[in-house]
Amino acid sequence: MRAYSASSEEALRARSLLKDWAGEGFLTEAQYRRMEQETVCELRCTNIFLRLVFFLFTLILVGAAAALSFVVFRLQLEAQTAGIFLLIFAGMSYAAAEFAVSRARLYRYGIEEALAACSVGFLCAGIHAILFSGRAYSPKPEGSEFLVPAAGAIASLWLWRRFGFAYAFLAAMIFVLWAPRYWTSSHSAQHLIVAAIYAAGLITMAAVRSRYRFTYLNDGYSFVEALLWLGIYLAINLQLSPVDLLRHWWIGPRTIGEFSKTFYWTTWVLTWCLPPAILTRGVRQKDRFVIGVGAIAAILTLVTNKPYLGWQRHTWDPMLLGALLIGVALFLRRWLAGGLGGIRHGFTAKRLSGKDKQWMNAGSAALGLASPHSVTLSPQTASHDVRFGGGDFGGGGASSDF
Repeated sequence: MRAYSASSEEALRARSLLKDWAGEGFLTEAQYRRMEQETVCELRCTNIFLRLVFFLFTLILVGAAAALSFVVFRLQLEAQTAGIFLLIFAGMSYAAAEFAVSRARLYRYGIEEALAACSVGFLCAGIHAILFSGRAYSPKPEGSEFLVPAAGAIASLWLWRRFGFAYAFLAAMIFVLWAPRYWTSSHSAQHLIVAAIYAAGLITMAAVRSRYRFTYLNDGYSFVEALLWLGIYLAINLQLSPVDLLRHWWIGPRTIGEFSKTFYWTTWVLTWCLPPAILTRGVRQKDRFVIGVGAIAAILTLVTNKPYLGWQRHTWDPMLLGALLIGVALFLRRWLAGGLGGIRHGFTAKRLSGKDKQWMNAGSAALGLASPHSVTLSPQTASHDVRFGGGDFGGGGASSDF
């Protein structure tokens, strides 16, 4: 089922851990060199920056090739024919991704990822062009149109299962958001359907993950479980729900009049109950991703509590929230440091891994790229009060004739 062998991915995981341990000083240079020889892998990897560059260039290349085909064969006139060609492009893109993995042995290289992403995009566009392009626009979508997001979700899940792309699972969750609007016009029902689908996925993931607790698959399953927890919370929180998100941004915060009182106040109670449940699950499993999602959900609950209750927001609310978060962080750090050896129940406030530093460096680089301002020198104006002697005397006291 997986495109990569278990031994290859285990070797990559072991090599990553060795680099981490060596960087933190847990291994000597001789130990690192000796253990590195046991983690030789034939897969070809690259750094995150080249990976993004290859991904972007491959997207441009595939898109340009598809556009050129449309121009050459004049496919823009017939939607049915264009849809068939889009499905052909989807198959070719997926075949190219499989070839890049099986023959070129690319692993998180950007090229095979872009090809796989293009296959999903072409698939959805082709199905829509063949089945629904000739119909007149209607504000109420037809039930059969859910085939497009359903196909996108299934294809994304297959990419996640086949290649292990974590963001492919995220794409499947996004496709799921679009499906309920084709089945019902009730906003309450849409929220319930999305939350139920995510909950079913969470139960399945929790059952499957227990068998791969100490393998290379555990990190990927941990990230997926965290995404599902976050998806359930966002589907329940009516002030942040991604269901009908554009309408939510355009009109403003949700009010109790849009939903039944029972449903509205039930979701408010659940927004307070879910963060402790997520944190409990993460602490028991010692799962950093799930703990992080639990902390995010708790913060979002505090942020959206006033809109839920219809209370007025004040300018000092963010300051109070920041002070509360600082206090909680300082308390947890001091509590953990007070344990034997700075450890309590398997948790410590000390940094044991260089991954945190890498994430912080990547975040700093991304923030620098996103910053609209650059450091530039302001032009200096000449001062008329400073007069020089015309070069009659040198710096060492010599005259101009020296």
